[in-house]
Amino acid sequence: MVLLIMKIGGFYKFKKLFFGGIGLFLLSCQAPEPEKGPFFANGIKNGWADQNSIVLWTRLTQNKLAHFKGHPFVEISRDKMKSLSQNRDIEGIYNTQIPQGLSLKDMEGYCPGAPGEVQLHYFVKGHPEETVVTDWTAVNPDKDFTHQWKLEQLQAGKNYRVKIYARPQKGQEVSDSIFGQFLLPVDQNTAKDIKFCVVSCHDYNRRDDLENGHKIYPSMSQLHPDFYVHTGDIEYMDKPLPYAMTEELMRFKWNRLFALPFQRSFYNDHTSYFMKDDHDVGFDDSYPGKDFGTVSFERGLEIFDEEQFPSYSKRYKTIRWGKDLQIWIVEGRNYRNQNYLKDGPDKTIWGAAQKQWFFDTVNDSDASFKVLITSSPILGPDRKNKNDNLSNTGYAHEQAEILNFIKKQKNLFIVNGDRHWQYVTNIKDTNLWEFGCGAGADVHAGGWKQEDFRPEHQFLRVKGGFLSVSVSSGKSPSIRFTHHDVEGNPVNEVNF
Repeated sequence: MVLLIMKIGGFYKFKKLFFGGIGLFLLSCQAPEPEKGPFFANGIKNGWADQNSIVLWTRLTQNKLAHFKGHPFVEISRDKMKSLSQNRDIEGIYNTQIPQGLSLKDMEGYCPGAPGEVQLHYFVKGHPEETVVTDWTAVNPDKDFTHQWKLEQLQAGKNYRVKIYARPQKGQEVSDSIFGQFLLPVDQNTAKDIKFCVVSCHDYNRRDDLENGHKIYPSMSQLHPDFYVHTGDIEYMDKPLPYAMTEELMRFKWNRLFALPFQRSFYNDHTSYFMKDDHDVGFDDSYPGKDFGTVSFERGLEIFDEEQFPSYSKRYKTIRWGKDLQIWIVEGRNYRNQNYLKDGPDKTIWGAAQKQWFFDTVNDSDASFKVLITSSPILGPDRKNKNDNLSNTGYAHEQAEILNFIKKQKNLFIVNGDRHWQYVTNIKDTNLWEFGCGAGADVHAGGWKQEDFRPEHQFLRVKGGFLSVSVSSGKSPSIRFTHHDVEGNPVNEVNF
């Protein structure tokens, strides 16, 4: 047990040494030989935390790091991509994007999985003598060598420390270990200041620190958020280098992204909620029947929901973070029907069950502030050529249904992702407010002109960054929405 405490205490020093020396491992463009693993190149992710439970995720890998110095992919035209996708030409999908004479293992970011067993140790910070140890469990090769634990009967408001061990098989020595931590929400009767961050829209090829990942992650860490929400478009399967038109290429892109040092370090250490959007599961504006290459829309959902991220059956949830804050995380892909349908009562993004759940749980809440977090906008404004979200005319019926309900609420705010610009929208003479967090890097921003400042805009910035939300508890609770640039500098603030 003393050894465990010493290792926990040295966690941050270890990480700094590990990432500071990362260049030592990236000397060759050739595919690395498998090391004596397995290892944790993709770290730990957690999700769906409430007062008493959380889901932990990890993946075993052949090597300690992804092969970031591999060969670049060949960029093909969008027309060529569409032809390969429509014809489900597997040979063409690979041969046109991987240089002749090479294979996927030679490419930049290759991070292959590995068989093995994992064991989880966790305890409340400051109480290592109460460590809970799980049985050794084999990772699932059919789910990309991943494994998940749902931890229950946890203590509200406590910070938990985590250590996961890996070994090749029963009876063999431990090959690697990794540390992490998470914070659980306090109960609804506890007054506590809360801060959380919200991001959207960033992929590997549009990262702004080529060696480490996205700059927003260390910027958010400096704010010490209680939790974090990714609203989706975490990775773009339908963008080049490569276009992910097979399950193998989808997994390649997920594993490459989550092996980046900034991402991996952040997710190891922060309570997180992961949402999905269209690009995560296949093609832009995807819906049932809109497949991408050999991957059906439904299979894309399954890979996200059951394999690459912490799993939760409904994919929507409300969580109380103390007396003054309650959040709603809603699902925008699993329950929708086709975008091209005629608008009316039967056309939906949320689905009837989720919508009724939202209405019921909001009505039941006595939180001072309520924040609805969506993967795409409800108020907008959005571009006229879009027909994929509730701010578009194609979903006017469901938008009106939801907004008419929100108008009757006190201190209910909308926070959204999907749009590649930061904004604050308020409909004049109403309590309708929407805060678009914006894309995760400046190079990823766009889709709107800075000079197109509409009457409903209270703030508009066509740059990358993130949104933080801070709730101050006490006799007169308040909430503050702050847009930040990628370095973490505040660029706009709204207080209520």
